[in-house]
Amino acid sequence: MDITSLYNANINNITTAKNAFDTLAKAFGQHVDAWQHEVADRLSASQWTGPSSAKAHGRIADLGGQLRAARQEISFVSKALANAAEQFALAQSHLISALDDAKNAKLNVAPDGRITWDNEPSSPNFAGAGAETAAVAISNRITAALNEAVHADQEISTRLSHLAANASSGTGLNAATVAQDQAAETARENIPVAGTDPNSVKQWWNGLSEAQQQKFIEAHPDRIGNLDGIPAVARDRANRITLQQAKQDLQLQFDHLGPEPPAKVAGVSGAVSNPARDEWERRKALLQEQLNGVNAIDERLTTKVDERNPPTYLLGFDTRGNGHAIVAVNNPDTADNVSTYVPGTGARLGGIKGDIVRSDRMVAAANEASNRSKTTSSITWVGYDAPQSIVPDATKDTYAKDAASSLHGFEAGLRATHQGTPSNNTILGHSYGTTTVGYAMRDKGLPVDNVVLIASPGAGVEHARDLGVDPSHVFVAKGDIDRIDMAPPLRADNLVSNGANNIGSWYGVVQNPDHHLIHGRDPMVPDFGARVIPTTPGTGHSDYWNDGSASLQAMGEIIAGKRNS
Repeated sequence: MDITSLYNANINNITTAKNAFDTLAKAFGQHVDAWQHEVADRLSASQWTGPSSAKAHGRIADLGGQLRAARQEISFVSKALANAAEQFALAQSHLISALDDAKNAKLNVAPDGRITWDNEPSSPNFAGAGAETAAVAISNRITAALNEAVHADQEISTRLSHLAANASSGTGLNAATVAQDQAAETARENIPVAGTDPNSVKQWWNGLSEAQQQKFIEAHPDRIGNLDGIPAVARDRANRITLQQAKQDLQLQFDHLGPEPPAKVAGVSGAVSNPARDEWERRKALLQEQLNGVNAIDERLTTKVDERNPPTYLLGFDTRGNGHAIVAVNNPDTADNVSTYVPGTGARLGGIKGDIVRSDRMVAAANEASNRSKTTSSITWVGYDAPQSIVPDATKDTYAKDAASSLHGFEAGLRATHQGTPSNNTILGHSYGTTTVGYAMRDKGLPVDNVVLIASPGAGVEHARDLGVDPSHVFVAKGDIDRIDMAPPLRADNLVSNGANNIGSWYGVVQNPDHHLIHGRDPMVPDFGARVIPTTPGTGHSDYWNDGSASLQAMGEIIAGKRNS
C-alpha cells in the first residue's frame, strides 16, 4: 500500500458492493421464505405418507437448512464488506489529515513518503526551527495510516477468501460451518466481560479492525477503559472520554445540591440535629472531593510533555463509591521497567494527586538509576476500595481480600499487552497497600519480578518466599520514626510471642526478636527473609517518597533492576 493508492482509493466501490450483497441477501431471503411457505409447509400439512414421503420430507428439511445457511453466509459477505469500507475510510481520513497538516506546516510529502522542507529563514516557505520534529511526527502518522490500510486489506481478503471457499466447496451450506462463522462475527462485536483472561481479551482486541476498535471506545468507553488486556493507549483514549463525562456529571450534581438544609429541626423534646443537613454535607463533601480528583487527573493528562513531565495514561477510572483511578506515567506497554504502586489507608479518587506525584518521582529515580538507558513506567493503582480509617477499617483484611482478583487481573493485563522483550515488573505497596499486595500474591500470584513493601502492617504471609517470587527480590523498608510496627496482632498467640521476644531482646537472650503485626509477621524482621532497603533518618509514615531520600533512591534502583542480584 502506498500514499497515492490510499489517497485516491474510491471507498464508494466497496460500499456499492456491500449494498449489492444487501439486495441479494434480501431477495434470496424472500425466496427462501416463499419456498418454505409454498413447498416445505405445504408438504408438512399434506396427507402424503409412505416410504417416498419420508424420503421427500427428509430431503426437503435438508434443503431448507441449506438454504437458510446460504442466506446467512451471504449476510456475512455483506458484513465483511461493510467493515472493510469503514476500515479503509478511516485509514484514508488519517492519511488525508496527516497530509493536510504537513501542508500547513510547509512540509513537502513525496509519493514515496519522503518529507522535505525549506530551511531558508528568509523564504516565504520557511518551515521553521521545529520542522524536523514535525516531519518525524507526520511521517509516523502516514506510516500508521498505510499500516491501517494494509491491515484492512489483509482482513477483508481473509474473510472473503474464507466465505468464497465455503461457497465453492459447499461447506457454507452446512449448519456447523455457519455456526462457526457466526461465532466469529459475534466475537468481533461483543466486548468480553470484566474478569476475562487478559490474554483472551488481547486476542479479541487484535482481531478487530481499527475502525471497530474506535467504535467500541466511543460507544463503550467505560467498559473498554477498565478491561484488562486492552492496550494502554486504547484504555487511555476510552478513559479520557469517561473522565470528561464524569467531570460534567459531578459538576452538574454539585450545582444541583440545592440550598443547605437547616442544622436543627423540631423534635418531640426540642430542636434536634437535622439528618437532611448531615446527608447534604456528606454528599457535598464527596462530590467536591471527587471533582478535585478528576481535575487533578485532567490537569496531569493535559500537562505539556517535557523532560520533567512524561506522558501520562489513564488506565482505569470510575466514580463508584469513593472513586477509582489507575494512572500510568509513561506507557507500560513499551517501557523496559514497569512498576505498580498500591497506596493504602485513605486511598481514593479524591486524593490521587499526591499518589501521582509519587509515581512521577519513582520514574525520575529509576531514570537516574539507569542513567536513562532504560524507559520506566510507574503506575498509581487506586483500583480497589481501600480502607478509609485506621480504626476500624484498616484492622480488617477484607479490603485486601476483595482486591486480590482485580490486582491480579491488572498485572496479568500488563504482561499480555506489553510489546517486545518482557519488562522488569515491580509491585510496590505502602502501608495497607502492602497487605493488599501480599494477599494478592499469596492467594492469586502476581506475574511480577520484584516486590517492595513500604511501612507494612503485615502482608498476610510468614515469609518472603510465600509471596511466590525469589525472596532476594522482596524488599522492605520502615522509617526510624514510623510507628507502623505498633499495630498489634489480633491473634492471642502472636501477642504472647511478641511479648516473649521483646523481653528476651531486652535481656540479650534473643538477638533478632521476631514480631507479628495486625496482618502478619513484620516484614522487617530477619525471619521474614526480605532485603531491607535504607531510609533517611527522620523518615515517618509518609516520607518515603521525599526528594533526595534514601528510600526513594532505593526504589528507583529496584524498579530499574539495579538491586535485583
